[in-house]
Amino acid sequence: MADFESGSNHDFPSRLDLLSVNTIRGLCMDAVQKAESGHPGTPMGIAPVAYTLWQKFLRFDPGDPIWPNRDRFVLSEGHASALLWSLLHLSGVRSVDPDYEVLGTPAVTLNDLKTFRELGSHCPGHPEYRLTSGVEATTGPLGQGVAMSVGMAISSQWLAARYNRDGVSRGSGGRPPGKLSPLFDFDVYALAGDGCMMEGISSEAASFAGHQKLSNLCWIYDSNHVTIEGHTDITFTEDVAARFLSYGWNVTTVADANNLEMVARAFHSFKAEHERPTLILVHSHIGYGSPWEDSPKAHGSPLGVEAVKATKRVLGMPDDVDFYIPDGIYHWFEQGIGTRGQAARTAWEANFKEYANAYPELADQVERMQRREAPPEWDADLPTFPADPKGLATRASSAEVLNAVARHVPWLLGGSADLEPSTKTWLQVDGGTAFEPDDRSARNFHFGVREHATAAIANGMALSKLRPFWSGFLIFSDYARGAIRLSALMEVPVIHIFTHDSIGVGQDGPTHQPVEQLASLRAMPGLLVFRPADASEVVETWRVVGGFRREPAVLVLSRQALPTFDRQHLHGAEGVARGAYVLADPPDGGQPDVLLLATGSEVALALSARDELAGEGIGAQVVSMPCWELFDRQPADYRDSVLPPEVTARVGIEQASTLGWDRYVGPAGAVIGMHTFGASAPLKQLLHKFGFTPDRVTEAARAVVRQARARSETEAQGEDRP
Repeated sequence: MADFESGSNHDFPSRLDLLSVNTIRGLCMDAVQKAESGHPGTPMGIAPVAYTLWQKFLRFDPGDPIWPNRDRFVLSEGHASALLWSLLHLSGVRSVDPDYEVLGTPAVTLNDLKTFRELGSHCPGHPEYRLTSGVEATTGPLGQGVAMSVGMAISSQWLAARYNRDGVSRGSGGRPPGKLSPLFDFDVYALAGDGCMMEGISSEAASFAGHQKLSNLCWIYDSNHVTIEGHTDITFTEDVAARFLSYGWNVTTVADANNLEMVARAFHSFKAEHERPTLILVHSHIGYGSPWEDSPKAHGSPLGVEAVKATKRVLGMPDDVDFYIPDGIYHWFEQGIGTRGQAARTAWEANFKEYANAYPELADQVERMQRREAPPEWDADLPTFPADPKGLATRASSAEVLNAVARHVPWLLGGSADLEPSTKTWLQVDGGTAFEPDDRSARNFHFGVREHATAAIANGMALSKLRPFWSGFLIFSDYARGAIRLSALMEVPVIHIFTHDSIGVGQDGPTHQPVEQLASLRAMPGLLVFRPADASEVVETWRVVGGFRREPAVLVLSRQALPTFDRQHLHGAEGVARGAYVLADPPDGGQPDVLLLATGSEVALALSARDELAGEGIGAQVVSMPCWELFDRQPADYRDSVLPPEVTARVGIEQASTLGWDRYVGPAGAVIGMHTFGASAPLKQLLHKFGFTPDRVTEAARAVVRQARARSETEAQGEDRP
C-alpha cells in the first residue's frame, strides 16, 4: 500500500482521494474497536467505492438532506453502518427534525462516532431511518435495502411522469420566462454484499426491476467473498453477473475496489445506460490493509487493538491517534459533495418556484407529499352502504372505498402480488392502466408472485413520500413479514391489504387458512391491524388509515359476504376510530350480564347470539374490536365504558389463534377461537366443526354468566358473615 501522506498510489487520482479513503477506513476501525462490537472489515474494503460515489457522483446536499430530487443512497449491507456514519460525518450532513425542518446541528458528530452502538448515539449498529439524517432506509436484514431501492427508483420515474413539465414557465420577480427543468429525475444507489445476494428477496426485487427497465437504479455488489461462517465458496458459487444479465440488467465489473478510475468508469457506465438497471460488481478485500485481510475474522468483530495499530501503519496513518481526521479533509468533502449538492439543490428550488408559478395545483401536491399530508377533503366522497342482511365481502366494499380515496389522493398507488382478481385492489382512476416501461404515470402495479419484495418495494415508495398499498392473502403475510416489520420500525405509512382473512377460505384448506397471522401482526409495535366487521366499518377504517402520516396499517378483509348492519338500530361505525366500540347494547338497555367481543365476520355471529340470549333473559352487549392497537391507546375511562370492569362475564370470538384475547376477556372470560390449522371443507361445515355458531357462543355466554353469578353470591355470603 502507498504511504498515507504521499498519495503516490496510481489507483488514487490525488493525494486527497487517498487521504479521504484511508480516513474513512480509520474512523470505521476505531469506532468498532471502541465499541468492542461491530463489523469493521466490510467498510474497510468497500470504502474507495463509497467515497467515489459520494464525492464524485451522488447528487446530495449535506446542508439539506431531504430535498425531494436528491439521489438516494441505501446501505443494504447495513452491518457496515460505520461506513455510512463516517461518510455522513465527513460530508457535514445536517440533522433534520421530525417535522422535516432542517436544523443547524451535524447529523453525526465525532462524538457520535466515538459512541458507536451506545445508547443515545446517532450511530447505531445498523442504519435507522428517522434516527439519523442522511439515512434513507432502515437496513440490516440483508436484502431489504436493495428491494426498497427498487421502490425508490419506481418513485422517481412515477413522479417524473406525473409532475415533470417541458413547457416554459411564466417567470416571476420581473425575470423573463424560462424553460422548466425536470422536477424529478433522481437516481438510486444501493450498496449490497454477498449476504444480500443470497437472500431470496434480492432475486425477487432484481427480477422485477429488470422487467420494469429501471435505468435510474444502480446496485453496487461488494463481492468480498466472506460471510460469518467463512468464505462464500462453502455455499455460494453461482455466477451473479450471469444471473443479473438474465434479469435484463446492465452489468459491469470492477476488478479492484481500490482502483478509483475503474470505479468511476463503472458509475459513468450506469449514467450512460437508459434502458436497464445497472449492477456494478466490485471485487473488494474485506479488512483491507489489516492482518485479517480477506479473512472471516475481519467480518463481525473488532480487529483488536494491536491489529488496528498495525493496519494504520500499513495505511500510513499515525498509529497512536484514534479517530484521526487529517487537516483539509473536511474542506475537501465540502468542495466535492457539498458544493455540488448545494448547487443542485439551489437550482432545483429556483426551478420549483417557477414551476409553482406555472402549475400551482401540481406544486401543491408535491409539497403535501413531502409533508405526508392528505389533500383537503380527501374523504369527502367515501361511499355509504345501506343495511343489507346479505351484504358483501369486505374486500369488495374496500375496493369501492379505495377507489374513492384514490380519486382525491393522486399519489395513492399500488398493486397486488399476483392476486388482484381476489384482493380487489385495482384502481380505476387515471385510465386504470398498469405501471410499465411505456406507461410510467400509471398507478396500478403487477408485482408478480413476490410477496416479500412487493412489501419492501412499497416501503421504498413510502420512503419517497408516495402513499403505497399492496395486497395479498393474509396467509402469505408470512412471506412478507420482514418488510412489514420494517415499515413499522421506520414509521412509514404503507397500507398492507390482506384478504381471505380466516377459515372462511373454506376448501382451500389449512395451507391457505390463516390462524396465527393476526396475533403475529398484532405483536408488531407501531403496526395497526384492522379487521372490519361490515362495509360501514370498512369505510371508517379507510377514513382513519387515510390520515396516517407515520403509521403503517394492515387491513384484514373477508372473502365471503358479510351482512351490512342496520345502524339505525345499532351504534355507528365511527367508533372504529377508537379501535373498539359498543355496537349493540343489551336489548333491555340495562347493565349487561355478558360482553360479547368480536372482530370481522364474527361480529355478526355475536349479534345473533345476543338475540338468542335475550330470549333467555340474559342481557348481552356486543363490542366490535376492529383495531386492538387503537383501542389500547384510548383513555382508561373510554376503555372502561366499552368494557365495564364490573362485567367479568365475557366471551371473545375470532376465527384465529386465541393468543392475546385474555387481556380483554380477563381470567373469568372465555374465548372461541382456533387451536388447529383448520381443515379443507365447505365454509358451513368448518364453522360448525370449529364452534363458530350461535349455539356455541350462547353456550359459552351462559357458562361465564353462571360463573359470574356464583362468584357474586359467594362474595355476598361472605359479606353477610359476622
